[in-house]
Amino acid sequence: MQYSSDFLSTAARAKIIGSQEVHVKKGSTISLSCVVNVHASSISWYHGSSIVDFDSARGGISLETEKTEGGTSSRLMLTRATLRDSGNYTCVPTGAISASVQVHVLNGEHPAAMQTSSGVPCPTHQALI
Repeated sequence: MQYSSDFLSTAARAKIIGSQEVHVKKGSTISLSCVVNVHASSISWYHGSSIVDFDSARGGISLETEKTEGGTSSRLMLTRATLRDSGNYTCVPTGAISASVQVHVLNGEHPAAMQTSSGVPCPTHQALI
């Protein structure tokens, strides 16, 4: 069976806002955002193969989900990032294709690779043409 490109482009899917690789300094806040092009009844976040546990002893984990005119958005925040927070995070909406982002928690100063407050990495350089 062959699918038209229109069908594939309108499939219910999640999208990570910003880079697919995020670098943050140990102790800072990790902010991950995901948008879904449909009204998902729920959105879960996974760290590796485990669902993110908002009641864990780690604390400092919050989730904000909003229904918009065009779909659903979700923001996962982890305060006081530790090296154990590094890894793959996946936004899994009900009835839609998931999306993932790789998080790297850095122990030292690496300003060119750090996440900004908006969740978009800082540019490392600019090319002038």
